Amino acid sequence: MMRNFFLILASVVTLSACVPMAQQAPLPAQSPTNSPQQAVLNLREVIDRVEPVAEQVCREETPDQLCDFAIYVDSAPESGVNAFYTIDDKGQPAIIFTIGLIAVAANTDELAFIMGHEAGHHIGRHLPRVQASADLGAQILTQIARAGGVSEAALGGVAQVGAVVASRQYGRQAELEADAIGTIIALRAGFDPLRGAAFFERIPDPARSFLATHPPNEQRIDTVRRTLAGQVGQGS
Repeated sequence: MMRNFFLILASVVTLSACVPMAQQAPLPAQSPTNSPQQAVLNLREVIDRVEPVAEQVCREETPDQLCDFAIYVDSAPESGVNAFYTIDDKGQPAIIFTIGLIAVAANTDELAFIMGHEAGHHIGRHLPRVQASADLGAQILTQIARAGGVSEAALGGVAQVGAVVASRQYGRQAELEADAIGTIIALRAGFDPLRGAAFFERIPDPARSFLATHPPNEQRIDTVRRTLAGQVGQGS
């Protein structure tokens, strides 16, 4: 089992060849709730407790996948408040926290839920599924446009629109699935997922925009409640 903890002085370069979940603008700046020293201590505690559980859940659910998560910290101030999952340049599943997110997380429960959520994207195989959804959307809209007489020169733009729409529609489903998996991981690691999901109450709500990459915040919190109730009902 390997736990990698890196402070990166510039933007994470391993994303350039990948299709990360949460490919979105950073959240608006918020006032830090922790000193830099406390923020690092909080994250270290969460990594030590959550990474082994995330790995265990990954091996239970998808034993054919690489389940040794690398954890990175992007310390570039311009990266804002964000966290996301990708595959790094070594082919390892990677979870990236920005230093801005670590600073504004209200408690370790929030960090644990966020880390479990990002691990949930890997367990749910969301990267290849989002890519497949984008490819299919591009193909379908291109075929419709070609049948409608759209010029070949314009079809590239049409394909791009189809890919974006399809990937974002699937992406919202993937976010809810990752929320459910993250709830289970955080709970098993000894954290309070509902307290962790309170993070959604402090960030902008994407509401129900057709092209939103994420579902409404209340829907996400409700997913955590229902998943948690199911786990408690099973005696977990």
